[in-house]
Amino acid sequence: MIKSTNEHGVHSPFIYKFVTQCLYSKKRLHKNKSINVLLKSIAYFNIENISITNKSIAKLVKQHYPKIEFNDTDIDMLFVEELNAPSFQKMLSEGKFHNDSLILIQSIYQNEERLEQWQQLIALASITVSIDMYHCGLIFIRSEQVKEHFTIRI
Repeated sequence: MIKSTNEHGVHSPFIYKFVTQCLYSKKRLHKNKSINVLLKSIAYFNIENISITNKSIAKLVKQHYPKIEFNDTDIDMLFVEELNAPSFQKMLSEGKFHNDSLILIQSIYQNEERLEQWQQLIALASITVSIDMYHCGLIFIRSEQVKEHFTIRI
């Protein structure tokens, strides 16, 4: 059984503000919940550099945010369909992420393997904040924040 909460169960000011001002904002930019989170998060966090593996989603992002840059170095945000802990650690050691980078992973409950990969990722020491939104998972690299995991309904 998955236990989730809404903004009232969140005690982190950073996450509370993100949930109330971004995730729960009335603006709906796309019918797919994961892509909606992606598009809303880009605006909320003022993302400048993004890495996206899916070309059709990258094209959609460019339509909404024409000034956004796509690159695989100094990544503000990474949007992937799947990511495993070794790949993430390699990217981290190569200096692709910085403090305040975020990673949005689509369909973390698609199958047992993806869920296991998600659980390995959020257990890593470099991941300080993670949000399980069922349709997708969001992880943050924030050195100033204590390690916390949230399960939020969207």
